[in-house]
Amino acid sequence: MAEMGKGPPSSDVEKGPPERGVEKRHQRSRPPPPQICPPPEKPWFSWLVPLMFLINVIMFIVTMYYNNCPSQEEHPKCVLPFLGRFSFQPIKENYLLGPSMNTLTKLGALFRNLVVEEGQGWRLVTCMWLHVGLVHLLVNMISLLFVGIRLEQEFGFIRIGLLYLLAGLGGSLASAIHQRQIKELQVSVGASGALFGLLGAMLSELFTNWTIYTRKCIALLILVIVISLNLALGFIPRVDSSAHIGGFLAGFFVGFVILVRPQFGYVNRKYIPTSYKGQLKSRHKWYQYVLGITAAIILVLGYTYAFGKLYDFPLMKNFP
Repeated sequence: MAEMGKGPPSSDVEKGPPERGVEKRHQRSRPPPPQICPPPEKPWFSWLVPLMFLINVIMFIVTMYYNNCPSQEEHPKCVLPFLGRFSFQPIKENYLLGPSMNTLTKLGALFRNLVVEEGQGWRLVTCMWLHVGLVHLLVNMISLLFVGIRLEQEFGFIRIGLLYLLAGLGGSLASAIHQRQIKELQVSVGASGALFGLLGAMLSELFTNWTIYTRKCIALLILVIVISLNLALGFIPRVDSSAHIGGFLAGFFVGFVILVRPQFGYVNRKYIPTSYKGQLKSRHKWYQYVLGITAAIILVLGYTYAFGKLYDFPLMKNFP
């Protein structure tokens, strides 16, 4: 009878260990926190820099065709005469294997007197697409492909195209002002100012995007060596170092403005799950904004000063 009086085990006893086991199973079955996995950044397709390369080569061919060394009575002994009208001027006149200075001037070379006195300001741009010789062209085009394609793949054709033009204009302005100071009749051509601008932009891009680089010091050291070697070439006789320096400075400050990238760890909100509750990083570091605004102000003041000195604006007479 006693056994008949046994009921089911008390519920108070069952609330012990089995309940803790259930809790552990629930903990193991909880879904992991949402992961942020943005897609890898795809490089831009580089087409503008190869197009610039092609334009420079075509312009040199057109220049040599127009030059037509054999037709010039004062230069009967052209270099490589079998090339016909594409043969080069005598070495004593142009040791870089190219046309005469008169031909370059007619086609748009930078000559300060023509820019200021004749109102031919377009020469500040056209001179970037002319080269004094085949050697000059080869050196510049190798640099353009080596540096420009890498930058266009990272930042796109719009920003690199704008950088190229602004740096080239900065180099042209510096060259024209230098011609004014030395009071010597000379012409200036070449893409060197724009190319030095690309190098300057690579340096500023390294500084402003410092957080995304892993081997920072090595990258900085290599870049400084490359820039120093290229600047040293500006001291070779008949090389316009002022255009190199002007283009480099223009590109350096333009880089702070248009080559800014998100800081390391930033993720676009469209790739973040709605259930994510973690802390998010801002798109840019505070110093990126400071550098960009400061560089933009310097660029505006610099171009204003350069145009003022070139055209002798009255307000610029008291400035050195």
